[in-house]
Amino acid sequence: MGDWWKRWRKKGDLSIQGRVMVDRRTKRLLARISPGEIAVIDHRDLDEVAAMGLVGAGVAAVVNVSASISGRYPAQGCRLLLEAGIPVLDEVGEQAIQRLADGDEVRIEGKLLRSVQEDWVATGSRLTWQHWREKMAEAHQGFEQTLQPFIENTLNYAYREREWVTQPLSLPPLRQSWRGRDVVVVVRGPGFAEDLYALRTFIREADPFLMAVDGGADALLKYGWTPHLILGDMDSISDQALLQAEELVVHAYSDGRAPGLERVERLGLTAHLLPSPGTSEDVALLAAFEGGAESIVAVGTHSHMVDFLEKGREGMASTLLARIKMGARLVDAKGVSRLYRPRHPAKGVAVLTLASVMPVAAWLWVHPQLFETGRLFWTVLQIWLT
Repeated sequence: MGDWWKRWRKKGDLSIQGRVMVDRRTKRLLARISPGEIAVIDHRDLDEVAAMGLVGAGVAAVVNVSASISGRYPAQGCRLLLEAGIPVLDEVGEQAIQRLADGDEVRIEGKLLRSVQEDWVATGSRLTWQHWREKMAEAHQGFEQTLQPFIENTLNYAYREREWVTQPLSLPPLRQSWRGRDVVVVVRGPGFAEDLYALRTFIREADPFLMAVDGGADALLKYGWTPHLILGDMDSISDQALLQAEELVVHAYSDGRAPGLERVERLGLTAHLLPSPGTSEDVALLAAFEGGAESIVAVGTHSHMVDFLEKGREGMASTLLARIKMGARLVDAKGVSRLYRPRHPAKGVAVLTLASVMPVAAWLWVHPQLFETGRLFWTVLQIWLT
């Protein structure tokens, strides 16, 4: 981006002009927006994953018809945009969506959104750290009021849908089997990329079966791993990931409708259908369970109230039921990347360790009776350096 962009990022009162890409669904917009363009969305309480997508896409600014953070619950998306220095103009009203089309030129001047081609102006509010802190405080103060209906909704629907987990999930006839193997299920949820990277040694050494839910496949490919199976409605995954997967399973509605199948067939691919209630990630976890996985490592899954409210869901009944059924076989890797961060670079530690080991090795060489002790020490050292 040019110098004008850098100046504007430092001084929030300067204007910015650029092309817009418009979509009420941020997920769809991310599939086609280019770096330097302005995203026009309608996304109340912007979630962390959507914000990560906007940052990764290199958008010049975000114009939101709704409030990016309303104060209803502690939505995390705004924080990521503020940290990235991406300007956000909030609550500009419906005309921004109704009157703008992809490729139109707009100018953002403080709290104003001006159309370059047409003579109209919309007014919004600029997102600032102060505004974000106020809304987060409001969300924390009203947490119990938000939590109570969420719990009631979860328990009511869990009781109604209990037969979903009391009966075995009917898996399609797949070419591959994961019976007796560890299965890693990757979902494109909060913190998924960092947690997946933290598991790289486990994946490399244990060679688990890799099951991706929609966009989780792109995360696996980013780190050099090809998913054995992709399961989902196929609405947040790249064509590249679909083309590289060994096997595809489209999550269909209980009545058999499968909107995602059309996209798969358009690419000339074939897929199995798996009709089932519940979210795609819950169906994937249950599929791993019913298929006989030794253990199921979940990466990026949604597991608490904020996760589900950010997805627009007022409860988590299917997730509660699925986790009750899987029990101890499920290992949730959420947040594992935050548990330990090495203070020293790996190379520095390796060099320091090698220097320390050399005198010990020489001593063991002249004392053969201690050879077995030395070999044990070397084995432990190798594990520690992995």
